[in-house]
Amino acid sequence: MAPQTSIPLAANVLGTLGTVFWCVQLIPQIWRNYRTKSTVGLPESMMLLWSISAVPFGAYAIAQKFNIPLVVQPQCFGVLRGVSWAQCLVYTRKWRTWTASLMLVCLLAIFAGVEVGLVFAIRPSYSKGLEWPVLLIGIIAFLTLISGYIGIPFELLKRRGRVVGIDFIFLAIDWNGAFFSLMALVAQNEFDALFGTMYALCCAIEMSMVVSHLVWLFRTRGIRQRAKEAGKTFDEFNEGIEWQAKGIDVEKRLRYMFKRRVVEGSPGAVADDVEALPTLKAIVPKTVPNPTE
Repeated sequence: MAPQTSIPLAANVLGTLGTVFWCVQLIPQIWRNYRTKSTVGLPESMMLLWSISAVPFGAYAIAQKFNIPLVVQPQCFGVLRGVSWAQCLVYTRKWRTWTASLMLVCLLAIFAGVEVGLVFAIRPSYSKGLEWPVLLIGIIAFLTLISGYIGIPFELLKRRGRVVGIDFIFLAIDWNGAFFSLMALVAQNEFDALFGTMYALCCAIEMSMVVSHLVWLFRTRGIRQRAKEAGKTFDEFNEGIEWQAKGIDVEKRLRYMFKRRVVEGSPGAVADDVEALPTLKAIVPKTVPNPTE
C-alpha cells in the first residue's frame, strides 16, 4: 500500500479526536491502580504487549505518512501502557517503586531507539516501491496489539463473566479512541485495511467485555440484592463467594497439568499429594533405656 500523499481535513479532525482519547485513556486506570494499590484482574501481559506494540505501530504510521495525530498516538499509547505495566510490577509482583520505574525508563528508551532504527531502515526502500518490509512491520504491530487481549477471556472465565480490575471509564475512552481512529482512516484518501481491521477489533473486543459484565450483573442480581439486605458487599456475602468460586481458572489448571507431567516424567519424583518413602539415611533407630536390674 502506497503512503498517503495528502490528508483531508476530516481525517485530521477525526484523528485528533482519536489521539486525544487514546492519550488520556489510561489515566483513569492508572489512577484507579494507584488509589486501590491493586492491579488484580488487570492482565500484566496485556499492558506489556500493548506497550511493545507501540514500536512497530509508530514506525508503520510514520512510514505510511498517516495524519500527524495518528503518528503521535502510538507514542502516548506506549508510554501510558508502560506506566500501567510498571504498576503491575509494584502492586502485584511487589517490586520496589524505584526498581519498577528504572525498568520502565530503560524499556521506553529501548523502544524509542528501536522505532527510530526501524523508520530509518524501511523508509529508503519504501520510497523506491519495496512495500513488504512496511507491511511486515504493520502485521507485527497488529498481532502484538491484538495478542494483548488474550488474557481477557481467561479472566472472564475465572470470574464467570465479571470484569475485575479494569476501569470502565478507561474502556469507554479506549473504545472512543479506537472508533475515531478508525473513522480517520476511513476519511483518508486511501483506507489502510490492516490498521482499520485492528481498530475495529479493538472496538468489538471492548464492547464484548462490557456485555460480559452486564450479563454477570443480570445473573447475580438476586445474590447482590440479598447481600445488600445483609449489609454486605457481593464479595463478602457467602452465597456470592460460593457462586464466584465456580469460575474456571484455566491458567491454574494448565499450571497443574504441566506440573503433573513434569513430576511424572522425572525419575524418582513424586506428586505433591503422595507421601515419599523414607530413605535409609532418614531412618533413625529408636533408642530405649537399658532395663534396670
